Amino acid sequence: MSLQIASKNFVVLRLILGSLGTALLAACGAASSPQPTTAANGPSSTANPSATANAKPGYHLTNKYTIGGEPGWDYVAIDPEARRVYVTHYSKIEVLDADNGKSLGQITDTPGVHGIALVKGKGFTSNGKADTVSVIDLKTNAHVAEIKAGKKPDAITYDPGTDRVFVSNGDSDDVTVIDATAAKVVGTIPVGGAPEYSAADGKGTVWVNLEDKNSFVTIDIKTLKLTRTTPIAGCEEPASMAFDAVNRRLFIGCKNNLLAVVDPDEGRVVKALPIGEHVDATVFDAANHLIFAPTGDGMLTIVRQDSADAYTLVDNVKTMRGAKTMAFDPKTGKIFSATVENVPATATAPPKPIGKVAYDPGPFVVITIEK
Repeated sequence: MSLQIASKNFVVLRLILGSLGTALLAACGAASSPQPTTAANGPSSTANPSATANAKPGYHLTNKYTIGGEPGWDYVAIDPEARRVYVTHYSKIEVLDADNGKSLGQITDTPGVHGIALVKGKGFTSNGKADTVSVIDLKTNAHVAEIKAGKKPDAITYDPGTDRVFVSNGDSDDVTVIDATAAKVVGTIPVGGAPEYSAADGKGTVWVNLEDKNSFVTIDIKTLKLTRTTPIAGCEEPASMAFDAVNRRLFIGCKNNLLAVVDPDEGRVVKALPIGEHVDATVFDAANHLIFAPTGDGMLTIVRQDSADAYTLVDNVKTMRGAKTMAFDPKTGKIFSATVENVPATATAPPKPIGKVAYDPGPFVVITIEK
């Protein structure tokens, strides 16, 4: 009887010791396994912890570079060859290293700057509060010329096909055209409404959104004449624009939460897709047939072009509220945007007086979204 009990006790002891050994081995294995790490991004940057902990196959928020300063921002531009990112920031432009986010200086004395067009070592800034365009030496960030524009210059783009810079003057309802090499105005074109973003085909035509007319205009660059005004069916307050040169399609962001795919030659909308609230930029990645539409509600909509007239919604990526514009790096696929911390759910843009909603903003930041 006592021998049987001892035998049973021995079996129980072996089971307990075996369980303890298994637990100890698991603990040791976990301690010795390599843990995920994040590369250093400089003293003013933070990696997105969720992106580090959970690797995602698609686009996702990866880094946030805290800059601070005034709570005002608009367009972002990138020079993929020089590896420089230009972020408009109230009355100056922040210049960042495209690969590590470190500050490389500032372009100052650009009151109410909205955008910068990058042209062969020069930058042309649209200074909304001064009604001017500043010409900048991008090697030194110094001003080399000041050009008079219309009232409240906003979006500014460059067409390498004609070597022209186009400035959308929101309060004078016209477009200033600048010879980029000479840095001189060659014409001012009345457009019959408030112009926003523009895109050119490189062959002598430029299209410009009219935000208050729910339409876009076609301009002959050679004659500097407006040739047609085209309503955009279903689109309200067209703000952003990108162009597919191969299929001749415009991608127009509309503030009634739509992305309109437009045939500009026939003047028809071939497709409309849902996007977030307050779009202010559209970018076409021709190499991968992707259209990006960032919106101020903290969303980045990605659409795939299957053919000239067929499009598929790929993803809606969460970013940060207020991140309504972007620049795309064709070398890496990385996306840059800007906003401030603590944008409330009622706002999609900078606080008053720049935006429509008053709030107490947090620090100004630049974010990256990548695969």
